[in-house]
Amino acid sequence: MASERKKKPARRKAPAKTGRSAKARRAPWPVRLVRWMLRLVLRIFWAIGWRLAVIGALVLGGATFYYYTQLPSSFELVDGRARGSVTMLDRTGEPFAWRGDMFGGVITADTVSPHLKNAVVATEDKRFYRHLGVSPRGIAGAIRINLAEGRGPLEGHGGSTITQQVAKLICLGVPYDPDQWKNEAEYERDCRRTTLWRKIKEVPFALAMEAKYAKDEILTIYLNRAYLGAGARGFEAASQRYFGRSAAEVDPAEAAMLAGLLVAPSYYAPTNDLERARERAAVVLQLMREQGYLTGDELAYARGHPATLSEAAEARAGGYFADWIMEEGPDFLTRDTTEDVLIRTTFDPEIQSAAEEALKTVFEEKVREGSEAQAAIVVMSADGAVRAMVGGRNTRVAGQFNRATQAMRQTGSAFKPFVYGAALDLGFRFDSRVVDEPITIDVPGSGPWSPSNYTRQHYGEMSLTQALANSINTVAVKVSEAVGRENVRTVASDFGIETDLAQGPALALGTSETTLLQMTGAYAGILNGGSSVKPYGLVELTLQGDSQPLMTVDGGIGERVISEQAARQLVYMMSRVVAEGSGGRAALPDRPVAGKTGTTQAARDAWFIGFTADYVAGVWMGYDDNTPLTGVTGGGLPAEIWHDAMLRIHEGLPPRPLPMIDPAEAAAPLAGLRRDERRDRGQPQVERTILEEVLGAIFGRR
Repeated sequence: MASERKKKPARRKAPAKTGRSAKARRAPWPVRLVRWMLRLVLRIFWAIGWRLAVIGALVLGGATFYYYTQLPSSFELVDGRARGSVTMLDRTGEPFAWRGDMFGGVITADTVSPHLKNAVVATEDKRFYRHLGVSPRGIAGAIRINLAEGRGPLEGHGGSTITQQVAKLICLGVPYDPDQWKNEAEYERDCRRTTLWRKIKEVPFALAMEAKYAKDEILTIYLNRAYLGAGARGFEAASQRYFGRSAAEVDPAEAAMLAGLLVAPSYYAPTNDLERARERAAVVLQLMREQGYLTGDELAYARGHPATLSEAAEARAGGYFADWIMEEGPDFLTRDTTEDVLIRTTFDPEIQSAAEEALKTVFEEKVREGSEAQAAIVVMSADGAVRAMVGGRNTRVAGQFNRATQAMRQTGSAFKPFVYGAALDLGFRFDSRVVDEPITIDVPGSGPWSPSNYTRQHYGEMSLTQALANSINTVAVKVSEAVGRENVRTVASDFGIETDLAQGPALALGTSETTLLQMTGAYAGILNGGSSVKPYGLVELTLQGDSQPLMTVDGGIGERVISEQAARQLVYMMSRVVAEGSGGRAALPDRPVAGKTGTTQAARDAWFIGFTADYVAGVWMGYDDNTPLTGVTGGGLPAEIWHDAMLRIHEGLPPRPLPMIDPAEAAAPLAGLRRDERRDRGQPQVERTILEEVLGAIFGRR
């Protein structure tokens, strides 16, 4: 029993559980110190952090609410241009040039082509319909790419959503103020600068837009305000500019090309480099395929049929002409317009193409490679309607120096028709005789002056027609002195030479400066029977959407300068320049031509200006820095350019006779009236011998 009562061995007590504090007490004191410090820091950060988060949320909410209250309706934001656009139409009513900020009209996310809508979203913001206006993932990815490429975190890729891009397009709600910015371009550059503060401000602004507008309203603003190169604002304007049709009608290839412009509008503009634009479009098409907007077959078809430019966009013709129109029109309706303006012009794209091709062909085939010589061409009708204008060898430009309208150059012998025109109007005849001989004129203040001929020879007695045909300098000076320099200056000025004309006897040899446009217009006055001409290109100016034009131009013919009979004689004399004189290279095979060559001292300028019964054309050639031409005269390359251009221009036109006298029928003395009597009297004023008498009196010959 005693053994049975023996006590059972006591159970060993389980060791007491050791808590975290016990473990910590057993840890070495340095570890315990570090742990304590970490817990302290975390508590401080948490205490500060949640308070800052609340303050930040309140600030963000307040800023978002503020911007929300400031935002207007989405429709008010679709066209934010500070100035309008000018669309120029050719003589048939087709557009050929654009200036200013072109806006094709409002399109919406609902009315635009679905392909274009998808291309924009696929390219710019594939999560557009899922985010709240800001994409932290996109911003982080952009910063990573920028740093990897050696740029600053905010330089280059921005990671902006479409909503943020719209916020930037409307300059975070800051309107354009001409007192703060020099021009709209500077305003836009400032709005597009990427800074940390601006990126921070974009966040509440984008959130406010998301709260204020539906997604498609935001996309509509973007589609209408984005700049897409060549002066086009919005996709409707760009589609019309590049493809000649509405943005509602573009196919996937065209949509991809338009969307591809967003990253760099000027660089990828198809009018600058079509192949580069197509390569960019191919990237956009691939993005559309990857995001399910295109099937494999649609992708293959779009790649096999890339977008092509409209004829007007491809030609890029009329840059110089369009610049001239912008200069000639009223500023408030052209350069400074706040409206969208349509201008119907006299421009003929086929004639322009002919002039450009002629210039290109002659320079490629007959001018040494590397030459910096320049040339200009103007083609117009007899009433001054300018049909084509080439202001330099680079024909696909805009805003460049226009040698047809801006270059002031000496005219040389191309001025001589005004000398003979004055003489004929005073009663001299095309067959009046004069002697080509050495002459000397005492010029007050300068001393004796003796003009010489180009050949350094003299040919004796000849008719005025022969003298003009062979560009005899001494005869031109003699005639000018006989009729009076003031009369010559008056005829030239009345024909449209608006620049200051020389006062001395060298006036007759074209030492005065003027422009090719003025000279061509003056020759048009000779063709039309002796009436002045004001070259014009603007026919009708209308505000877009209006049916009635604001201004119209009926023509450029002004008052009579010389009598019709004098003009008919002068045309005949100028026809001999081409038929048997210095302008032989300008002759056309199937129709009569009249004109005049001109070469200035040291061959710094070479001219040929002439006309058929249908068109007047002027050609100038020279160097911008007045370097002398080598082996070039007006009867050489300028006449060849003129010939090539006019041959193309007249293709298909029936030949017509020039308005000139028949010399065989003009055997009897021709009636000629003095300028102050020609409207009131019709009787002959002088006989054939008057020229010899006047010249004899001036130069001492009997």
